[in-house]
Amino acid sequence: MSRLGNIPGRLYRGEVSVDFVGRRRLWYSISGAILVISVVALAVFGLNFSIDFKGGTQIQFPVTSGATATGVEQTVKAAGGGAYASASEVKPLDGSPAFWQVQTGQLTTGQTRSVENAIVSTYHPKNGATGVSVTTVSASWGSQISQKAAIALVAFMIVIVLYLSIAFEWRMAAAAFVALLHDIVITVGVYALAHFQVSPATVIGLLTILGYSLYDTVVVFDKVRENTAPILGTRKSNYSQAANLALNQTLVRSINTSLIALLPVAAILVVGTSLLGNGELKDLSLVLFVGMLSGTYSSICIATPVLTDLKERQPQYKQLARQVARQAAGGRGAIRRAAKEQAAAAAASATAGNGRKAGASAGNGSAVAATADLADADLADADLDPVDATAAEEEEAPLADQVPASQTAAPSGQPARSSVRPTGQRQQPTRRPGSTNRRPSGKKKRR
Repeated sequence: MSRLGNIPGRLYRGEVSVDFVGRRRLWYSISGAILVISVVALAVFGLNFSIDFKGGTQIQFPVTSGATATGVEQTVKAAGGGAYASASEVKPLDGSPAFWQVQTGQLTTGQTRSVENAIVSTYHPKNGATGVSVTTVSASWGSQISQKAAIALVAFMIVIVLYLSIAFEWRMAAAAFVALLHDIVITVGVYALAHFQVSPATVIGLLTILGYSLYDTVVVFDKVRENTAPILGTRKSNYSQAANLALNQTLVRSINTSLIALLPVAAILVVGTSLLGNGELKDLSLVLFVGMLSGTYSSICIATPVLTDLKERQPQYKQLARQVARQAAGGRGAIRRAAKEQAAAAAASATAGNGRKAGASAGNGSAVAATADLADADLADADLDPVDATAAEEEEAPLADQVPASQTAAPSGQPARSSVRPTGQRQQPTRRPGSTNRRPSGKKKRR
């Protein structure tokens, strides 16, 4: 447990990390596949709008013994309720009796009376025909609701893009906008694929999860901005590395926030589906659950990688990435030394061909290739900026204390002095007789 408890601190310090930005092609592929499935499901199945959006007739009557959802739908259809009829059992939270709720298309007065008579004769609800409630929603009112929902969604997106452009920059706003579109398409695709009903509560939940996803993205972007602010001056990491460190530093917070938010939403979804039946609570919890999962994924695996792709198109960050890569490879000096060693090895192998023409030609080809690599390494110095050129010269310049003393030039007319010590036992200096007890005059012996 202590090791698991140290993971957040190690992630924050960069001791361990998950390379989210480096694996962005993987995340793009996964998201692309999910988006394709969502678009195909939306095109093939469409959305199951409630009568609040498309208009229609809603019939309610008390639950009786022996009634099932399939039986109620068949009774309504047979009585002239149209080809589309959806029945569900609703259990109110206030403890009042459960009732059946049937939604059909727009019915005329005659069709409505026929359906009421069929329900009364088949299921015998309490109070007879007076126990059957019929509500009609016009198509014009439903179109107004749809239009207002679309306006609210577009206005939300515009305000968010403007805010992020002012608070951060337009590249972060564009990355957040891509993540929000990603969440919308996936959520709508899940509704189309599962044939869930879209109600006004669904639209409210959709706006809520967009705000939640945006909040998580803004927290990550704020840390990315903090980490990437000094990299052009320090030149120790490129933009991808600094952004990935920010993702890992906020990873635990993102996971904890998502789990804390998903647990009560999942509980409401299970209770609303299994106990209460169809209703506003189920519609709201369903869109929240799907959207929060998609929002957490997009804020970690989509928003920051898209931002990194946009930022690394800038010239200063391109140059920074090249310089960091050179430092990781050991600098220009190491590259040139490796090229020289390769050229020397190729030349040696060319001369050791034992007189065979094939071996000699192959060695000459290797020497030519190595010489070309060395020339490329020399020409590459032209791309260095003054700081890198100075660093490269310092790497190649031999230090004064590393030059052998035997290579130092002797003054004219004098033989060169060798710094190599002779091997063997060191010769001890000779002592004159009687010099052991002799002391300089004027000094007393210490006691």
